[in-house]
Amino acid sequence: MVVYDPQLTYWHITFGTYGTRLHGGPRLTVDRRHNRRGTPFIEDDAERSMSERNRMKGAPIFLVAAHRTLIETRLPSLCMRGGWLFVAAAAESDHVHLLCGADRAVHGKQIRALLKRWLTQALNDQWPASLRSPWWADGGSTKPIDNARYFRNVCVYIEKQQCGRRLGE
Repeated sequence: MVVYDPQLTYWHITFGTYGTRLHGGPRLTVDRRHNRRGTPFIEDDAERSMSERNRMKGAPIFLVAAHRTLIETRLPSLCMRGGWLFVAAAAESDHVHLLCGADRAVHGKQIRALLKRWLTQALNDQWPASLRSPWWADGGSTKPIDNARYFRNVCVYIEKQQCGRRLGE
């Protein structure tokens, strides 16, 4: 278990798979106008959701067990490749959570972009792209962690995601 080091900036990075959480659908989402703390989530809007579905290049991507295993296995070495401290990760059927530490000069958006690119390469090596949709949705969440309590809470949250999946929840 990694101990919180205030000399690093820790990032809780989350990114989703392609087409699984469209704006206007029943699941909570944010866009550029709804992406500030305290701003409400986007409301259900069937017309917006259908418009987004119609613009999709292919089918939604859901990660199966083999995909999730590859992602969780590769993330520690990919963090090392980027020069970041791997703490924890959980890959779900429609999104990935990562907790990592980085030099203060590195923003979580840079880490997220590189990890999505490197994971795409690893996944495509195992499952060639042929007619499949892209693996990842645009964007994602990058939340800086600024204290030890928040750090522990994110560790517990990610661990619960992993345990819940192992128990079939």
